[in-house]
Amino acid sequence: MSGRHITVLVLFVCAGSSTARCQAIPTENFLSDTPRIEWTMRTKMPKEDKPFSRRAFIIPASMIVFGAVAAGSDELRRIDKNLQYELYAENLPKRTKIDNILQFTPAASVYLLNMAGIKGKNNLRDRTAIFMMSMAIMNTTVFTTKRLTQQHRPDGSNYSSFPSGHTANAFAGAEFLRREYADVSPLYGIAGYAVAATTGYLRIRNNKHWFSDVVAGAGIGILSTDLAYYLYPKIKDKIFKNGKPSSSTVITPMYSNGSFGFGLSRTF
Repeated sequence: MSGRHITVLVLFVCAGSSTARCQAIPTENFLSDTPRIEWTMRTKMPKEDKPFSRRAFIIPASMIVFGAVAAGSDELRRIDKNLQYELYAENLPKRTKIDNILQFTPAASVYLLNMAGIKGKNNLRDRTAIFMMSMAIMNTTVFTTKRLTQQHRPDGSNYSSFPSGHTANAFAGAEFLRREYADVSPLYGIAGYAVAATTGYLRIRNNKHWFSDVVAGAGIGILSTDLAYYLYPKIKDKIFKNGKPSSSTVITPMYSNGSFGFGLSRTF
């Protein structure tokens, strides 16, 4: 093919997630008329946030159901009493108050990591709104259930045993930490859940809760945060207008029975 030059021009036009169209235009010295060859190449779609799956409810909902059923089941109540005996009654360990601090550690870590320059999934405003919504759901559920069930604590101090508020708070924070930093490293979520599990263990060891209380509390905490992440995008535009909170939206802190949270109210 001496004396002939074949030039192929390939043009890729890629716009976001749209299909990339590729054109190859063979020409002979750019003078002769030749048919254009045109084809379409599909590029891999960019990853987007997966829609909320109902399967995300299964594990935390099962934990809540287990805790509720345990109160009326002789077999499951034996598990509660056996664990209470193994962890507390047999050795009578010295009680510790570190669980009062650990319950807040996972959620606080989200803000500490951000201050250290490790960015999470959401900006400060959205992250805080999600967290406050999670706390509102969790605290409302926990304290309403405590009043309805009137379950006695292992130490007999009162009838606010079911579910464990400390554990619910810790696991809500752990799920919050996991969701914010899942794309950075799974280790953050693992660390958060380890702290939350330690909080639950200490509630049993300190003779303040039964095992079923802790399991149900963990389920409520996880589910509260999952619900907050699901609901927030749907009501975000109603809460914030022009990038600022609406004047009819009021966010207030709440404190009850040793647990701290937030309440959100809006006038329509």
